[in-house]
Amino acid sequence: MIEWQYVASSNVEAVRYCRETGELYVRFLRSGEYVYYNVEEDVFVELLQAESVGKYLARYIKGRYEYARL
Repeated sequence: MIEWQYVASSNVEAVRYCRETGELYVRFLRSGEYVYYNVEEDVFVELLQAESVGKYLARYIKGRYEYARL
């Protein structure tokens, strides 16, 4: 299993990404874990480099990719 990468965020605890499937896993501090499907690797890299992980998620990932709550 791919390791979680902990991030500095007031909303997100950690993320992990599977290159083979394009699945992005997000562990939120208050609302549980989600998986986003078919996310490009460069989007994951940009997420990790973003000044605000939560704002990046809201702007570039939520509403653009199918997802499921785990």
